[in-house]
Amino acid sequence: MPPPTASGGPASDTEFRKTWNREEYAQKAADEEAKRKAEGKARYEAKLLGKKYHAPVDYGSLEATTARNQRLDVASMVGKTTIVPAGSALGKRGRGAGFYCADCDLTFKDNIQLVEHLNSKQHLIATGQSGDVVRASVEDVRLRLRMLAHQKRVQAEEERKAWQLDLGERLREREEQDAKEREERRRKRNEKRRKGGDGVKQEDDSWEGRLGIIA
Repeated sequence: MPPPTASGGPASDTEFRKTWNREEYAQKAADEEAKRKAEGKARYEAKLLGKKYHAPVDYGSLEATTARNQRLDVASMVGKTTIVPAGSALGKRGRGAGFYCADCDLTFKDNIQLVEHLNSKQHLIATGQSGDVVRASVEDVRLRLRMLAHQKRVQAEEERKAWQLDLGERLREREEQDAKEREERRRKRNEKRRKGGDGVKQEDDSWEGRLGIIA
């Protein structure tokens, strides 16, 4: 027999099951059905007018479009192999073989199509950008110039430190090479001294014998 509940009554064997609010889910289903009907009507009207349907966008929630702060890398996957499921992409939709845009769930076969897509209104809206560019003020230009000047100074300082480091490394290598050469010359001098005085090999014959004079 199941243990009693906190209220004192007997507990049911199905108390662990999750319960659903039927009214809430019925309302959600009705709202989705109304949304689908409204979208279908808008698509039909756009088709009659010869236009392409675009879902309504709340531009008030989007930010102004800004320039990319890094270069577009399209060569990182050259020479690499990626395994893609056979049915993962239908046309451009889904992840397939090529350049994939995760924001829009689209795959493009070459980098030109990818760049055109990244600059399109569809991608900008999907990434939270309105497509409108804010006109820069004089103060914005001044701040930008200061930031670029600061970056240039930082880069110049890093290059100077790298050059000094390389110079110190070259000087250290040169000192090690000079020490090895001095050690090699010292070894050769010692070897010559062992053979004969100051590198001159002693001959058994005298100078008279070398001249052919017989005493």
